[in-house]
Amino acid sequence: MEENNVNFQSGTYLALGSFDGLHIGHLTLINEIVKLARENKGKSMVYSFKNHPLSLISKDKVPKLLMNNETKIEILKKLDVDFVELVDFNEKLMKNSPREFIENLVVLYNVKAIVVGFNYRFGFKNQGDTELLEQLSSELNFELKVMPPCVCDNEIVSSTNIRSLISNGNLLEANKLLPEPYSLQGNVVNGRQIGRTIGFPTANLSYDEKYLKPSEGVYYTNVELDKKLYKGITSIGYNPTVNGNNLTIETYILNFNDDIYGKEIKVFFLEKIRDNQKFNSIEELKDQLNKDKQYAEIRKIFRKF
Repeated sequence: MEENNVNFQSGTYLALGSFDGLHIGHLTLINEIVKLARENKGKSMVYSFKNHPLSLISKDKVPKLLMNNETKIEILKKLDVDFVELVDFNEKLMKNSPREFIENLVVLYNVKAIVVGFNYRFGFKNQGDTELLEQLSSELNFELKVMPPCVCDNEIVSSTNIRSLISNGNLLEANKLLPEPYSLQGNVVNGRQIGRTIGFPTANLSYDEKYLKPSEGVYYTNVELDKKLYKGITSIGYNPTVNGNNLTIETYILNFNDDIYGKEIKVFFLEKIRDNQKFNSIEELKDQLNKDKQYAEIRKIFRKF
């Protein structure tokens, strides 16, 4: 969005946060600003950063990301957010005091209300908190709403907990907390093509390492290609039966035979079917892959909202 070309005269209702993964806790903030904007005939906006702040401060501490910016924007637009402002977190922003950060937003976007989570921190060295925001709301004349923790199964929903679930292969639980099943996307690249020789050709995914990958194992997945969804079986691991040396993410797409080398696909991880195992022969591997296929055939394709 180019803010210079937009008139914010009607007032902006602003959600602030990192919104990594846009989990169900984040969605409570989003829904609140959309509601406030509609009630007051203003515009809703999500303001966040393109890059994780730690990428500038301490690169080795940057957590693995849960969602890319393109997907984030797509989901926010479907939630009827008027403006999505993802800005570069740079040295200038990093040095903003908490007061400067909020003052600049209020002036730039004619902010009428700000909605944040209960643990929101902002400004230089994260010195700003909700208590300071309360004080600034009185001084700068904007409404402040601090959303309480979102709790699921007696646990506060957080990106950290979701990362833990995904890292442990518990996609069924992780996906309950996300607006769509967890996914990785990238181009299909050449692999060893062993699957093709046993009737299970796979798409070998090249993906960005900054995103979190599920634990090793075999998953029921859905694959998005050219805006269509297909059922898939995805293996993450070293292919022990055929003595693989490198970790790969390979997907067998059911009822699909097209050549898709070089094409971009998005793999949605719906549930873990089993752990990887070393079979005594290629025939044993083939038998298990047929069982995996039968399992996938009776599963549902998820419905994109």
